[in-house]
Amino acid sequence: MRSDLIFGALTHVNNRYQLCQLASKATRKLHKPNTRLQDTTNDVLDRFRETVPMDESSSVPVEKIQVQERRAA
Repeated sequence: MRSDLIFGALTHVNNRYQLCQLASKATRKLHKPNTRLQDTTNDVLDRFRETVPMDESSSVPVEKIQVQERRAA
């Protein structure tokens, strides 16, 4: 059942909204034509249950950029 997949995926992602966002992005990227969207979603949730989708080591470091303030004349 999909609820079991969701609760399994929540072990790695503690925020339900964030899980929904990650799952929808992954489903769009992994979906193959001529297959059911429900099967792709279940596969994504199954992958999230087995691995950590938000692994810190795979994230790209964000550099701080200094922005000059513009003042009105």
